[in-house]
Amino acid sequence: MRTLAIIKPDAVAARQVGKIIAHLEAEGFHIVDAQMVRLTQDRAEAFYEVHRERPFFRPLVTFMTSGPALALALERDNAVSHLREVIGATDPAQAKPGTIRRLYAQSKERNAIHASDSPENATREVAFFFPLYGLP
Repeated sequence: MRTLAIIKPDAVAARQVGKIIAHLEAEGFHIVDAQMVRLTQDRAEAFYEVHRERPFFRPLVTFMTSGPALALALERDNAVSHLREVIGATDPAQAKPGTIRRLYAQSKERNAIHASDSPENATREVAFFFPLYGLP
């Protein structure tokens, strides 16, 4: 099963990419593809379209366009649910010890990493950054 992770601009700027990738690989994830991206406003809005009506949408788009990010297509059994466990809660103060967000996130808004939240979204999100894999 595949899922998408994005190492966000805060973690890229803090030079935490290698540590986060090592953490993911130690958890059994295989990197199928990777791409350093600098999201435009239009691309960020399209990616986060499901959150358009939420109050955090505009700040999220601004943050995600603030610098480069690393999109990762990851594979392993139970990829979506396992990655959600590995990254931890959105708010690093509430994330379990040893999770990526507890270790590397600065705040609830600058939380180091994105992960698909369902198999359906994983399929859509992987295809968004890696069209080669397409939608089934």
